[in-house]
Amino acid sequence: MAIESLRQRFEAAGQGHLLQFWPQLSETEREQLQAQLEAIDIERVNRAYDNAIAAEKRTKEAAGQEVIEPLPEDAAGALKPGSEEEKKWRSIGLRAVANGEVGVLLMAGGQGTRLGSSAPKGCYDIGLPSHKSLFQYQAERIARLQKVAAEETQSSTPAIVPWYVMTSGPTRKETEAFFEQNAYFGLSSKNVIFFEQGTLPCLTTDGKVILETPSKVAVAPNGNGGLYAALRQPLNPFDDTHTVLADLEKRGVRYVHAYCVDNCLVKVADPIFLGYCIEKQADCAAKVVPKAYPTESVGVVARRDNKFFVVEYSEITKEQAELRDAKGELAFRAANIVNHFYTLDFLKSVETFEDSLAHHIARKKIPYVGADGKTVKPTSPNGMKLELFVFDVFPHTKHFAVLEVPRNEEFSPLKNAPGTGSDDAGTSRRDLLAQHRRFLEAAGAKLAEGVEIEISPLVSYAGEGLESLKGKTFTRSGLVESLEEFDALV
Repeated sequence: MAIESLRQRFEAAGQGHLLQFWPQLSETEREQLQAQLEAIDIERVNRAYDNAIAAEKRTKEAAGQEVIEPLPEDAAGALKPGSEEEKKWRSIGLRAVANGEVGVLLMAGGQGTRLGSSAPKGCYDIGLPSHKSLFQYQAERIARLQKVAAEETQSSTPAIVPWYVMTSGPTRKETEAFFEQNAYFGLSSKNVIFFEQGTLPCLTTDGKVILETPSKVAVAPNGNGGLYAALRQPLNPFDDTHTVLADLEKRGVRYVHAYCVDNCLVKVADPIFLGYCIEKQADCAAKVVPKAYPTESVGVVARRDNKFFVVEYSEITKEQAELRDAKGELAFRAANIVNHFYTLDFLKSVETFEDSLAHHIARKKIPYVGADGKTVKPTSPNGMKLELFVFDVFPHTKHFAVLEVPRNEEFSPLKNAPGTGSDDAGTSRRDLLAQHRRFLEAAGAKLAEGVEIEISPLVSYAGEGLESLKGKTFTRSGLVESLEEFDALV
């Protein structure tokens, strides 16, 4: 696009100030700024700002007036380990995996800054005996699941679960390099597809796009809800038709599991969750855990105006938080853990209503360029970042479902710096090794007091395959990468 046409477009959108330093820029700086501006859908940015401001106003005006309801019984199921239902769902899910109908979306755009690391969060080592990263654990779970699905369904061909890894601008190269250096953790590189989360310009409080330097617009990731638009972006700059959605369709994938990288207990492509959702004919679903206590600071899945959504803990009154149902359980207990199921058809449909989704406003301190062309670092919030959340699509589902699972088996987030004592590397390590102890005890083995055994996901995905250990007592701690290695720990 010629620079004059670009100038006219941005001036018509009320954003002409972005070219105010053009006369002083070098040729390289002009190329950089022009390329950035050409990539910005400025009309969409303006609409997003207007919608976000209007939604924020509506939320404030409706505070305390909207009727928030707990989940209806017909929408929510609870996992009962060992039940016939669980076995049936697992069988349905494994069949879908074996048939090549399941894909996985990993949201892995975050950096480990709060953990004291500059690397992508998925590269983090939580201190297990194996020192495996989160990425490796999840890759090995996929590898094991593929094997279990093929064996238990007696499939004549190997099961394949394609893994789509959503990075961000700052983490893309390092994430890809980490996978390459580790030979994709045993998975085929053809079945690990990287794509990138989008960004949005940062805005002033009155909706003006912020210039960070004379030749650079300030941008920020558009939230994990940017996943849906990212699925439609070309994977190859030379082929506009090759997108994640197109790749899923080409492979024959019908069902998709999506999750965040920072949960060491995540059951990647969990066949039980998949089977539950398939049986319920859900187009979108959420896996949840019970709130630990009434005032826990977590969002919960609930209903408003007969639509499903995630309500933040600050939006629930003390009375609602403490409300009990007929069984004596918390009525608003479905804690959101960003663990979702979608049909491919639903993911494709998001584009039809995406513009109606209101972005959430995060007011931040955003560096900006002053009149003298120098960057200023503010000491108080001076602008906003607009974000979509991955659960913002819930109200648009036609067939929504929720599955409640045990927290100690499926959720141990990594959020805080080591030594914090809550949601940190220490608690992640503790929770994973405690799960492995339960796997062994359920198989009929015993562990001496203080013994910790790490079981590679390649040995067992969720406790299966350990039957031969019945009656054994383990007196030594260690890591096992095969069934034979257990003998050394007796």
